[in-house]
Amino acid sequence: MSDDVVLHVKGRVLLGADDGQVRDELWVVGGRITHERPTGAAGRDVRTVEGWVLPGLVDAHCHVGLDAHGPVPDDVSEKQALTDRDAGALLLRDAGSPSDTRWIDDRADLPRIVRAGRHIARTRRYIRNYAWEVEPEDLTAHVAREARRGDGWVKLVGDWIDRDAGDLTACWPRGAVEAAIAEAHRLGARVTAHCFAEDSLRDLVEAGIDCVEHATGLTEDTIPLFAERGVAIVPTLVNIATFPRLAEGGEAKFPRWSAHMRRLHARRYDTVRAAHDAGIPVYVGTDAGGSLPHGLVAAEVAELVTAGIPPVQALSATTWGARRWLGRPGLEEGAPADLVVYETDPRADVRVLAAPRRIVLGGRVVG
Repeated sequence: MSDDVVLHVKGRVLLGADDGQVRDELWVVGGRITHERPTGAAGRDVRTVEGWVLPGLVDAHCHVGLDAHGPVPDDVSEKQALTDRDAGALLLRDAGSPSDTRWIDDRADLPRIVRAGRHIARTRRYIRNYAWEVEPEDLTAHVAREARRGDGWVKLVGDWIDRDAGDLTACWPRGAVEAAIAEAHRLGARVTAHCFAEDSLRDLVEAGIDCVEHATGLTEDTIPLFAERGVAIVPTLVNIATFPRLAEGGEAKFPRWSAHMRRLHARRYDTVRAAHDAGIPVYVGTDAGGSLPHGLVAAEVAELVTAGIPPVQALSATTWGARRWLGRPGLEEGAPADLVVYETDPRADVRVLAAPRRIVLGGRVVG
């Protein structure tokens, strides 16, 4: 589509979560949104897109450039990004990847990526080929390096199976995470951490962490702490659904770990609902790119609704609220025209997200 083509997007444009933030149309000129009819539109090549319009969806936890075995070639990264795009996910927070995907920024047809650099894990306490594996005395230096390489985020592995204990345990001493998080904040980066279990959460939050991934170990003791500090969670429920299979595979060698994983899985919806009800910010993320395929953003929104989050708030967790949290615009005047169009009202049934009618990226119809 030529840059001089004007898009007229009409129907119901959902600018925000409130009923009052709905308009009948917007325009796209030069790849950017305007809410005013452009001068001379009648004499230009104007193309019309109709339906229910949302800002491009956000997958706030995925891994472009990674599969179950580690880094992947660029052509595989491209397919991963295209799969997310075609599912309507036009903004991705890459929550840890060993691959250099900066080349994606030069591709107008691929989603925008907010990177967290490479995972930082304790030695021999994470998936092989995924992370920098370091000891506590080196944590701050690695956090500083990834803070400089990323797009405002750093990713820690907060807990993992301890083979001696036979169960999930915290990876870092309190002092080490305090120093590392302070250094990230000094460099202008926010910090998130992979955490399945209970033990690491209080130390990480009191050390100043900004977000926790998965957060299946939240309890009535730590939920108020998260809420008080404003620490966000990205539950990745489509990933937590794999816990029973993982537990079965580890039963013979690590029975305590297997039982723990089953308990975390069994209460997953209660945990997410309690977190939301307490006022903890909750955002949509799929954990795609490790063992899970890309393109699962609609399924994760549906899982949040199943957990008890109201549909409009589940939508916000992948649109208006998520974009604001990541410092990216929605459908406001002058914003890049990244939007998704649906046949019916996604507020009435979030399952419509699985079937985008049109996808517009940078003002170009790409799907």
